[in-house]
Amino acid sequence: MRAAAPPLALTGQDLRCEDVARVAREKQPVGIAPAAQAAVDRSRAVVEAAVRDEKGKPVYGVTTGFGELATTRIPPSRARELQRNLVLSTAAGVGAPYPTEVVRAMMLLRANALAKGRSGIRRSTLDLLVSMLNAGVHPVVPSQGSVGASGDLAPLAHLALAMMGEGECEHGGGVAPAARALSAAGLAPVELAEKEGLSLINGTQAMTAMAALATVDGARLLATAQVAAAMSLEALLGSVAPFDPRLHEARPHPGQRAVAENLRKLLAGSGIVASHAGCDRVQDPYTLRCIPQVLGPARDALAEARRVVEIEANSANDNPLVLDADVVSGGNFHGQPIALVLAYLAPAMAEIASFAERRVARLVDPNLSEGLPAFLVPDSGVQSGYMIPQYVAAALVSENKQLAWPPVVDSIPTSANQEDHVSMGAHAALSTRRIVENAQRVVGVELLCAAQALALRAPLSPAPATAAALAAVRRRVPPLVADRYLKPEMDAAAELVASGEVLAAAESVCGPLA
Repeated sequence: MRAAAPPLALTGQDLRCEDVARVAREKQPVGIAPAAQAAVDRSRAVVEAAVRDEKGKPVYGVTTGFGELATTRIPPSRARELQRNLVLSTAAGVGAPYPTEVVRAMMLLRANALAKGRSGIRRSTLDLLVSMLNAGVHPVVPSQGSVGASGDLAPLAHLALAMMGEGECEHGGGVAPAARALSAAGLAPVELAEKEGLSLINGTQAMTAMAALATVDGARLLATAQVAAAMSLEALLGSVAPFDPRLHEARPHPGQRAVAENLRKLLAGSGIVASHAGCDRVQDPYTLRCIPQVLGPARDALAEARRVVEIEANSANDNPLVLDADVVSGGNFHGQPIALVLAYLAPAMAEIASFAERRVARLVDPNLSEGLPAFLVPDSGVQSGYMIPQYVAAALVSENKQLAWPPVVDSIPTSANQEDHVSMGAHAALSTRRIVENAQRVVGVELLCAAQALALRAPLSPAPATAAALAAVRRRVPPLVADRYLKPEMDAAAELVASGEVLAAAESVCGPLA
């Protein structure tokens, strides 16, 4: 049994996408670093001083109302009522709830942002959020309702609502009223103090949570797609000449060079490739010849997404912010950075699936597969083999084309035109998450077809790395010798991609892919 991970100390400075995935999926415990605790206390003191200064200048959301009501002065005696009402009125999301892993990622990211000490929240309120995360008390957060303007207001309000003992939480394998779930975990709801409601609901944590998880999953998807592509190249009797390092030094995009290097490692020692080294084919089709030129840019897109997401994960993005002794209103909650980088990442992930599906189409087509039987089964006609999995892959690729349209260009005004440009970042994040899931399934179909095709090339032997990948597939899915129920096998293949199992098998032979 693997030892439990030590607590992750939040500083507001150094959270990484992999940290988000571990806490969200493996339930790594979380704490607040001592320096962050002190910063939280300092910012809280500034807010309390502003509340006491009744004759001082108005402070948005602390001594005034919100949005269009920012000019309405709120007396100190009603400041806590203001915060409670803000959360109650904003927790108006609709639709299916986010998966638990997304909610956990949201909770972690909000805690990390608050730990920067720019939000004016009490440490006890932050501690409750962290305690809920560690105790597995997960607010039920509807997935629709954010326009990404003042961040993800509605989703984050549902987090804050649960902290107040309102709404519902998932706990202990079921869903219960939040007050009951908190009590069962030995926790008490909070009465929000001045600015705390605003501090909890202003931010980009819903979109950033999904973007962080998609970045981690996308990196594993991309690496596995290279393994699948190498297997298909062997099965389709492709050439390794297009991966010559000199070719890629002539066009030195980082991703392109890295993918070419990976293909050379994956295909080293291939008996299948060696068997046709002297053939008279001049050029392979693009889906074989241009693997570095297509998957390389996806790698570059992932690198840029990671850069932006990790900056956002360690940012103070509520409003107003406590800056030294001042409380300053601004727009750090606007989701444009995440929305825009997802407009880059989403089509990159969609292209991974599109590229894989075209190789699947070649593998099952006897006119294109260099002598393989139709649909990769003997007695085709009576047997349909992998005909319909290619249909399914095509359907998912087509869905991805629709999802890859960038929501960031579709602003719509809210709050009586006070918030007159919005990012639609949550829409972009939901779409990107779905694209990655679809692409995992498409690459899974390619693994099934490539594994079947490699077996049909016997006695020619694949490269040691692709042979290890083939063995990983065979541990979950047997060869197809006659038609059978394929959905469970397609689900298993998608899980081989999502879990990194096939990737790990290949890397155990050729070393880590770049």
